[in-house]
Amino acid sequence: MTDVWRSGGLGPGGVSMKARVEQQLGRASRSPLGIWFRDIDRVLLLIAFLLIAIGLVAVAAGSPASAQRYSDAAHQVPPMYYFWRQVGWVGVSVPVLLVVSMLPVHVARRMALLGALACLVCLAAVPLIGVDANGARRWIGYGFAQFQPSEFLKPFFIVSTAWILSLRAQDDKLPVMAITAAITGLIVFLLMLQPDFGQTIVFGAVWLILLMVAGISPRVMAALGAAGIGGIISAYLFYDTARARIDSFLFGDAAAGAADSYQTDMAHAVLTAGGIFGRGPGAGTVKFRLPEAHTDYIYAVVGEEFGLIACAVIALLFMALVVRVLVKLLEEDDAFRLLAAAGLVSQFGVQAMISMAVNTGLAPSKGMTLPFISYGGSSMIALSIGMGLLLAFTRRNPYLARSSYGTGWSG
Repeated sequence: MTDVWRSGGLGPGGVSMKARVEQQLGRASRSPLGIWFRDIDRVLLLIAFLLIAIGLVAVAAGSPASAQRYSDAAHQVPPMYYFWRQVGWVGVSVPVLLVVSMLPVHVARRMALLGALACLVCLAAVPLIGVDANGARRWIGYGFAQFQPSEFLKPFFIVSTAWILSLRAQDDKLPVMAITAAITGLIVFLLMLQPDFGQTIVFGAVWLILLMVAGISPRVMAALGAAGIGGIISAYLFYDTARARIDSFLFGDAAAGAADSYQTDMAHAVLTAGGIFGRGPGAGTVKFRLPEAHTDYIYAVVGEEFGLIACAVIALLFMALVVRVLVKLLEEDDAFRLLAAAGLVSQFGVQAMISMAVNTGLAPSKGMTLPFISYGGSSMIALSIGMGLLLAFTRRNPYLARSSYGTGWSG
């Protein structure tokens, strides 16, 4: 097949394989696939695929440790159990990412609005019919069909909030901040019922970032910042889990939250056990004492087996993702696109920053996966939807009018 390609040999119908690809993806192509390939930000797509590939390697490294932890005399979990499940989730997620990235902007916006409504209903149902796991009720469904509504709500919430805030460009008297504050407050309330303090921080942080991008006055932002500090203090005073984790982070084993201190201390030990270059794939040993090695603390597993250089590469990839989008948005004049893309990339950046801070001991322990790296079906599919939306909102075509992509206010 390689020889046929290089020689321009004829394929079916008397057309060379190279010519067929150029017809579909070349600059002159007017097919939907060709237009998509020309307009998509291929650097962002490459970063996403690199993170997914690194994630598969990382889950393969963490799977034996988690399999051993969850095995007992009655049920033995195969060492690569979580890796092969993650391969399946990636096989589902990548097509989702690509299909969503091909959507016209107005279709993607409508999908996000409907998705936000559906996920909000599911989130409200979690305290009633949700599934308990590790002392929290965050999942809904049964067996293989279980999913985490808050994961799917994040990208839909961001796009919906961006759309509401963008209406301010048409009429600055619309109470867009009050509307988005009410929606965010409802989500925060439902998340704290689970409880899920980590996701609460992500939703609140992304909402504040969207307000800043939308141009809310500094006085209002200062008031919201003070309210956020008040919320953290209230969580410490009235939310036992938050108080235990903050105490264990600040005071170590002497506090009541010694179990949480063990997790962060062990994560730091695993992270630094491999030194600069790591112990090598599969050679890690300290990871077997680490809880949730395949999910919340997978960044530490990467450090032990592949070294601090690999950890730095992951951090730089997330930084490159954020910087790439922000640079592209400097020339964006559509309010909705600007807000939606800024909010979506902020979610990736905030979530990655929190996860890496927990793994390095810079933040208290909390259930926060590293985007595209950690194991998880709901997380992987939801992140792929978010990345697909980000790619859809950052598409650029220098040859066709922007109106053909549905970027107007109608619809």
